[in-house]
Amino acid sequence: MKQLINIFWFRRDLRLHDNAALYYALKSGLPVLPIFIFDANILEKLDDKYDKRVNYIYDTILNLYKNLTDLGTTLLICHGTPTDVWKKLVSAYNIANVYANHDYEPYAIQRDKEAYGYLESYGIKFNTYKDQVIFEYNEVLKDDSSPFTVFTPYSKRWKAKLNDFYLKSYPTHKYYDAFIKNIKAEPIELQAIGFRHCTYQLPNIAVDDSLIKTYNETRNYPAVKGTSQLSVHLRFGTISIRQLATKAHTLNETFLNELIWREFYMMILWHFPIVTKQAFKPAYEYISWRNNEAEFIKWCEGNTGYAIVDAGMRELNATGYMHNRVRMIVASFLTKHLLTDWRWGEAYFAKKLMDYDLAANNGGWQWCAGCGCDAAPYFRIFNPMLQTLKFDNNMEYIKKWVPEHQDISYVQSAIVDHDFARRRTLEAYSKIK
Repeated sequence: MKQLINIFWFRRDLRLHDNAALYYALKSGLPVLPIFIFDANILEKLDDKYDKRVNYIYDTILNLYKNLTDLGTTLLICHGTPTDVWKKLVSAYNIANVYANHDYEPYAIQRDKEAYGYLESYGIKFNTYKDQVIFEYNEVLKDDSSPFTVFTPYSKRWKAKLNDFYLKSYPTHKYYDAFIKNIKAEPIELQAIGFRHCTYQLPNIAVDDSLIKTYNETRNYPAVKGTSQLSVHLRFGTISIRQLATKAHTLNETFLNELIWREFYMMILWHFPIVTKQAFKPAYEYISWRNNEAEFIKWCEGNTGYAIVDAGMRELNATGYMHNRVRMIVASFLTKHLLTDWRWGEAYFAKKLMDYDLAANNGGWQWCAGCGCDAAPYFRIFNPMLQTLKFDNNMEYIKKWVPEHQDISYVQSAIVDHDFARRRTLEAYSKIK
């Protein structure tokens, strides 16, 4: 008779330490087999077979495999649709329970619903836990139990609710002996899932206390190493949100607010999934977007003639990263200067960003376009020149990515005049107010 086991399913929590569902799996009393699924439903939609994110996930999984092997166990790495993978696993193993952490994106919700139904039909319980956020679902609501749609009151209630209980880590290391010992599995090649090796750079996962302490002073300057650049690690769970929130709570409220913005957008996505397809503010669906494809291509390539915009887009295309302040500048430029539908920019970022997160990306783009919850007012239109003077006055960032721009007052072959674009945008937006 096959050995009765439990399975832990890695998803957006690619770490062994302080992992909620892994902790409960290891304490369950049965041997635990950890698995990861390279989801064909997601991978088949990616056109770039040199995708930096897939490479990062692959390398992270190999590192997990090595760490688990060193512990005398293994990691079963699978490829296929989750439904097909579970059919094989149910056939191959005697499974009592499956453990995983919550995911809040629409596809993930549907994926887990299908997995739950399939596993239940075999008498297998699917147990899920909160892990990638401090507060989820309905944990932070208004007095009338409705969701917040404005950040400031949400953040105040979030902070009021926070205590040591929510920041407490899960000591998984105490229970590593519960990992299964008598099963071996081999890693798969990157080519086997349809992708090719490429180079990418990631910041060290170590949390820099001195950087967090000065975050509010340095975070807006793209030439300065003033942001944590931990968004990739948060996205894929190679760092614990509890660890980071503990640091932020102690060291810098501005940094903590950025973590709260992340959860605010996740809460919005959970309660209002329609935002993935349309504006949070329905009236903004009636904006007369120009959607000029030639201009959009110039924006994508970093050839708008506005140095700070072009620097941001070239940084994104080269590295998969863009400084947070510059993300707002380029998004404002696309939606306001060029009157291009925010969904075009959102989709481009989704293809390119290493730290792509549906909730944050959608929330950020709708904020810049003025159509989201608690968004920038429609008449707030970033002036790229003023943004440059304020945040890259010495042109260190610009010169790195757009070396042909040597004069801060020079706009080379500008795609549109700022004053003209501003008047055009105000006219277009005013029609839907």
